[in-house]
Amino acid sequence: MDFKKEIEKLLKKHVDEVSMEIPKNNFGDYAFPCFNEAKRLKKNPNEIAKELSKKLKADFIEKVEVVGPYINFFVKKDVLVDEVVDKILKEKENYGKSKLGTEKVMVEFSQPNTHKAFHVGHIKGTAMGESLARILESIGNKVLRANYQGDTGMHVAKWLWCYTKYHSKETLRDDEEWIANIYVDSVRRLEENEELQEEVDEINRKLDSKEDKKLNELWKKTRQLSLDSFEKIYKELNTRFDNYLFESQVEERGKALAKELLNKKIAEISDGATIVNLKDQNLGVWVLLRKDGTALYSTKDLALAEEKFNKHKIDKAVYVVGKAQELHIYQLFKTLELMKFKQAKNCRYVPVCEVRFPWGKMSSRTGNNVLYSSFKRELVEYARQEILKRDKISEDELKKRSLAIAIACMKYSMLKQDPNKVTIFEKEKAMNFEGDTGPYLLYSYARASSILRKTKGSKAKITSTISEKEKELIKKLDELPARVKEAAENLDSSVIANYTYKLAQTFNEFYHNCQVIGSEEESFRLRLVEAFRATLKNSLNLLGINVIEEM
Repeated sequence: MDFKKEIEKLLKKHVDEVSMEIPKNNFGDYAFPCFNEAKRLKKNPNEIAKELSKKLKADFIEKVEVVGPYINFFVKKDVLVDEVVDKILKEKENYGKSKLGTEKVMVEFSQPNTHKAFHVGHIKGTAMGESLARILESIGNKVLRANYQGDTGMHVAKWLWCYTKYHSKETLRDDEEWIANIYVDSVRRLEENEELQEEVDEINRKLDSKEDKKLNELWKKTRQLSLDSFEKIYKELNTRFDNYLFESQVEERGKALAKELLNKKIAEISDGATIVNLKDQNLGVWVLLRKDGTALYSTKDLALAEEKFNKHKIDKAVYVVGKAQELHIYQLFKTLELMKFKQAKNCRYVPVCEVRFPWGKMSSRTGNNVLYSSFKRELVEYARQEILKRDKISEDELKKRSLAIAIACMKYSMLKQDPNKVTIFEKEKAMNFEGDTGPYLLYSYARASSILRKTKGSKAKITSTISEKEKELIKKLDELPARVKEAAENLDSSVIANYTYKLAQTFNEFYHNCQVIGSEEESFRLRLVEAFRATLKNSLNLLGINVIEEM
């Protein structure tokens, strides 16, 4: 039961505006200040509090007290236990789930281009998309995870040109770093000699026409090697996809749509290129086709939207796409609207802001970039050294724990931020086993697991009063369903991430203040620890973070 929400329902029967507070120093579990009512009614807030308090009764409320202009609500202790702790222990991995959602939703995320690097920015987009998919599923929606990858276009032409001209003696392999280095080399060589771009343009034209069989075979082979390298990463990131969508699959339909838009006078020809003029909507000019007739991202994205809704029969499309593409996404949505594409209104955009380091931003063009593989290695080694300071374990267990801690560090540091804010990643802070970090959350789970391993516990009902720290933990446990609903409505994983940290904080405060094993309240407190452990695991699962039993 969401006690805060239930009290708000009571209040709404008598007041116009409800704004609840969490009081301190044992002044109740929830409080309602009467200042706004005093302004509205032009009466003393203390008098309003006294009058209103007499009207507020419910089975779950133990008592209502008035302190000056505040109405303080105390929830019955046995109700807290029955409605929260017992509920969690009964529902276990299903706690926090609901059947509020009824839609079929496609969440498109990750989107690494073949023939280029999978860098730290892709980790953020992947983490956000997987988390949103889990959150939307947890409220009852049918979710399709989609990965739309750029496997054609100028970047592929650059890679193939560079490989065939300068690296053809090297063995083709599904190695993320090797693939990325060839692309970076192509950019460097083209910057040094701009005339070489004509050779790249010719390769791009041949790829578009598919006339060169040898080139086409090389494209297919290297494309698959790129995809294979990504799959290794997705496995480590605890991510999966239901649908893999590619630019090459929608390119021809995109070109046909561009012609249809010309015929309908939604698009026009400008300097030989096909464009949609959106200046009147303050969205600038959206180019669909180059002068030579080759397709751009815009053309393919129109066909992709059509395929998403018509082929997969979805109700809503969520685009988890880089913040740098924000204008492009809104140009897409507006053009779909102008086309009278009836599902245009069911497209939602979730921006993925940059990941930066203290030394600045990244660029896959120049190689001033942090690849997933090197980033992971650095964090795994850091975690390895921290674990060895605390424990001596087998090499296999050390590898397992180090990777889990590194992935938790990556994901949590990127998910806890507001989606519209840039992530500044500082390794020492993000890998700290204390504070607002992924490792701290895993440590809190491991601590709870350690307590439970030391005793079998008891299922006895509560026989004593609940302390303030126990009550705070129960109330925090009670919040998960409401936070899941909020995250789903706002398409914001940071809601769950921030809740998870506060939950772990509340548990650790409880643990430091309330002896569990050997106390008179042991049986009840063990149930609290078990309820916390289940709730934390469910919260971390919504973030796509796997727990470990020992740190």
